[in-house]
Amino acid sequence: MARPGFRLALLATLLALVVVLLGAYTRLTHAGLGCPDWPGCYGFISVPNSEAQLAHAELHFPDTPVEPHKGRNEMVHRYFAGSLALMIIVLAAQAVRRRHQEGQPFKLPMLMLGVVVAQAAFGMWTVTLKLWPQVVTAHLLGGVATLSLLFLLTLRLSGAFAPLPELPARLRRLAALGLVLVVAQIALGGWVSSNYAALACIDLPTCHGEWWPKADFANGFRLTQHIGPNYLGGQLDSDARTAIHITHRLGALLVSVVLLGLAWQLKRAGLKGMASLVVLVLGVQVVLGISNVVFHLPLPIAVAHNAGGAALMLAVTLVNYRVRSVLGWAIKTTPVVGVDAPNHRHGYLHPGK
Repeated sequence: MARPGFRLALLATLLALVVVLLGAYTRLTHAGLGCPDWPGCYGFISVPNSEAQLAHAELHFPDTPVEPHKGRNEMVHRYFAGSLALMIIVLAAQAVRRRHQEGQPFKLPMLMLGVVVAQAAFGMWTVTLKLWPQVVTAHLLGGVATLSLLFLLTLRLSGAFAPLPELPARLRRLAALGLVLVVAQIALGGWVSSNYAALACIDLPTCHGEWWPKADFANGFRLTQHIGPNYLGGQLDSDARTAIHITHRLGALLVSVVLLGLAWQLKRAGLKGMASLVVLVLGVQVVLGISNVVFHLPLPIAVAHNAGGAALMLAVTLVNYRVRSVLGWAIKTTPVVGVDAPNHRHGYLHPGK
């Protein structure tokens, strides 16, 4: 039976997914600086459109002329993100009020509240630091972290997905490794996007017709770029972007191998449904990644690839939740009286505090 707050947590999870996709759409349409200030847009709560508003924008922001379509993309993203922040605040307030109730998560909503505050700061810095790649990548990771934590809270409040006991230790370790690698690959994807390296290689499986083309890894992954330049369009040369792109491809290969191994172990443990889910989401994401290169980064496929990354993160979060590996700190199970747990894998109630 679902606990109080489940529906709100589920709605917030769905909204977080929308926010992640809107962020990707904003980034891919080069609208990250569609509004040069924060949290407003040229000093207004929406994109200026009247003659007086446009004159005000030209006077106060002479170096950034108004581009209505980019401003709209940016402000829609901010509106949705602001709505999500309000929902998380409500979830945190409910957790404080119900903290003495049996089975009410408390640490998790507080962690989410801290993450969303950090996200607001990164959202501001994304604009004020003019798309500095470090901040853009961190903002993307924060969005995925918010989505994953909300999904985890939804699972805990649902009462429908109990952790599974008596699973092999190697399965738990592999699930934890898969989660870590997916996070790292999402970070690499953010670095590819924020440095405009998605089209650094436009052929497959080679790059520039070579298996190992000339690449500048030192500059590609130099984290000390100057703060201040406008990074719209990127500042790196071709060799540095090639290095980033190749690393992302190699990361995708490593993630695929590990997650296929995880799916195999899940199937051997009798968890065919989760195994199929991992393989399905992984397969779709690989196809989308290849399509981005083959079709030269069309907007719908590029946005879908971001959605695929989020879906893969949710899939490995679900697996780790069920097998009680790295997410075990957030889970406490209560055995069903009279059930022989080793012989009845689902003989566990939903997690408590």
